[in-house]
Amino acid sequence: MIVTKSWLNEWIDISKVSTDVLAKMLNSIGLEVDRVHSYNIAKGIVFGKVLECEKHPEADKLSVCKVDVGGESPLQIVCGASNVRAGLDVVVATIGTVMPSGLVIKPVKLRGIESSGMICSAVEIGLEDCQSGIIELDKSIGKFVLGQEVCENPFFNDDLIEIELTANRGDCLSIMGIARDLSAALDKPLREITYKEDEEKRVGIGRILSLSHENNLNVNLKYRAVDLKELKIPFLMKLRLSQIQSKADSNIDYLMLYVMHNCGVVLRAYNYGFFSIANEQLAKVALLQDENGFASIMNKSKEKASAIGVMQEDASRVTYENGIVLIEASYIAPDEISKKMQSKKIASNYDYYRASRGSEPYLDIGLNSAIGMIQKNSSSSVYGGVIELCEEPEDKIISVSKNEIDEIIGTKIDKAKITKILKNLGFDTEKSSGENFVISVAQHRHDIVNRQDIAEEIVRMVGIDNIESKPFIFSEENRLKDDYFAYKKRQTYRQKAAYSGFFESVHFVFDEKKVLQEYGFDTIDEDKELLNPIVNTLDTLRTTLLTGLLRAASNNSKNGYSSIRLFEVGSVYSAQREESLKMALLFSGDRETQNLSNAGRAAKVDFSFFAQKISDIIGDFTLSEYKTKHSLSHPYQCAAVKIGNDKIGELFRVHPEVEESYDLGATFMCELDFNKLDFAIKTAKNSSKYQASFRDLSIVMPKEMSYEKVKSTIEKSATGELVRFYPVDKYSDATLGENMSLTLRFVLQSYEKTLEEEDISKSMSAILNSLNSELGITIR
Repeated sequence: MIVTKSWLNEWIDISKVSTDVLAKMLNSIGLEVDRVHSYNIAKGIVFGKVLECEKHPEADKLSVCKVDVGGESPLQIVCGASNVRAGLDVVVATIGTVMPSGLVIKPVKLRGIESSGMICSAVEIGLEDCQSGIIELDKSIGKFVLGQEVCENPFFNDDLIEIELTANRGDCLSIMGIARDLSAALDKPLREITYKEDEEKRVGIGRILSLSHENNLNVNLKYRAVDLKELKIPFLMKLRLSQIQSKADSNIDYLMLYVMHNCGVVLRAYNYGFFSIANEQLAKVALLQDENGFASIMNKSKEKASAIGVMQEDASRVTYENGIVLIEASYIAPDEISKKMQSKKIASNYDYYRASRGSEPYLDIGLNSAIGMIQKNSSSSVYGGVIELCEEPEDKIISVSKNEIDEIIGTKIDKAKITKILKNLGFDTEKSSGENFVISVAQHRHDIVNRQDIAEEIVRMVGIDNIESKPFIFSEENRLKDDYFAYKKRQTYRQKAAYSGFFESVHFVFDEKKVLQEYGFDTIDEDKELLNPIVNTLDTLRTTLLTGLLRAASNNSKNGYSSIRLFEVGSVYSAQREESLKMALLFSGDRETQNLSNAGRAAKVDFSFFAQKISDIIGDFTLSEYKTKHSLSHPYQCAAVKIGNDKIGELFRVHPEVEESYDLGATFMCELDFNKLDFAIKTAKNSSKYQASFRDLSIVMPKEMSYEKVKSTIEKSATGELVRFYPVDKYSDATLGENMSLTLRFVLQSYEKTLEEEDISKSMSAILNSLNSELGITIR
């Protein structure tokens, strides 16, 4: 965004503010200054007036001029510009002047004619190339005296400031927008720029134009009409347009560009004939949706004149100097036009750049400014009235307390100061009460959407350098939340399974309902079943991990693997689609790969070996008698897995018929409730410093008696010295009949002393007596 100091001064009084201070102020309020360029017109360049102009007798392209520069007698200057003529106010470089190019002006003879100075073009005195030939001055630069130094005029002795705007600050894409922010920062009012119009004896616009429209296009439009005659672009307007690097094909388009940059309102000038119909006095403008979904201006034949906020078509542009012209001011919300352009890209120009970032919604400012400038610089007549299509926007309300603002900023700001800043920014705070602000955001501030934005505006206006610096207070928050521990637990058990030789298998959360029903697993209730399964073999949510692992094992077996070890940690679902996490493991075939040490005949996996593998992964557990609800398991080789008294899963051999159907050898599986697996913080336990003692005890018990009964009886009768016990051998023969021999190993240890034989015998006797009295079990 390019501004000049003199242009800004038309909106806000900054005549006593230096350019350096102005640049610092802009930076402090978040409008980053990219560069500053000063126009320093050399001394000796003065205002003059061409009194006479005659052709050079010896050169067709030269003119001999008499130029009044305020001295006693006019200067004779030979000029080669094609636009020089008597009566022009011009800029003259006098003798001795050092030009920006380094040229020193001296008296010379050109084709035998004395020349005492140079009538200058804009480029020659260090300005932009704003017109061909020499400068033609007019009243747009204000009053001046012949012979006065040009550098004394504020429009020539000016500073250009280029501002790097962020994409959300479309409200600052105009001189008025920048001045508005400066007004809030400097606490100075904006100047009121008005244009007087004589409404009497005017033909109303309604006699020459009608507007029809589709509903819900979310566009605001206003139209004025002008009978254009002899429009001239003043020098200052040409200079400023060249400074902002804008070009147009016609004077009316130049004027539209100038007013847009000045006010921020999107303006277009339309060829009236594009909308008029032969033999009809009324031209018809229609606001319709085009084939790409954009709100567009069309004529009665549905030929497009423009897409609102995007671009004007060449066919509707004004190419004539005299005749009726329609002036349009438009507004469309930036988010709406941006979304449309993202979904359907079409050709665009600078109009889209302005509209997509947020053009000015106050259409009257731009429209009245354009009409006023046309009247001021032409002999045009203006049609009375306005044709408009406008909807009042909904108020954007943000509620925030003073405490919240102070917390966001990090320091306390006086409430009266906050109120004044918000008012200067154009925000309405009349509904506020006490320490709570109820803020109605100004329509032009599309970027203000929440309380953080309000706080940012206050920081901008207070100035970040004026906010007291405070040291950082580092208070580290515990970031180890439940989600982290859930992730860590899953990772830990996956790694343990991998360390134990198992390979991870990952499956869809879908399964085949027919297979689940065949093996007696629960399935999802019909009213909660999948509506559109991806394939027939994945037509329901899985209720177990076991069937997926079996299929994976079968595929591995068919690929020639003799030892298959797989695991999976994943979600399963109840009949009501309640999600839970399970861990399943499978071991099939050989315990190890065939190698030299086992002579190529590896032992097959069995129940105890598989149980030990599970223990390596999940730690200590116990097995108890159990019968599964499904038919995958062997009826005589299955058990419940317990940690303490809590059942956490099941462990079993796969039924031989199932093994055969899946082409598997001896296969063992385990499915555990993952949430019940231990992942608590490890705590240290007391350990005795005294030696442990071991005793083996062989007992005779009925074959049909469960080990659970024996275990329970021993636990109830055990003395404090018993640390643990476990079976190490069982034996039966014909002499034992219906009984069998079970050898148990007992580990005894005291925290107070080394156990003596008497202590050990006493503890073992208590156990034997209890077994005998309660279960009738004797020592072998």
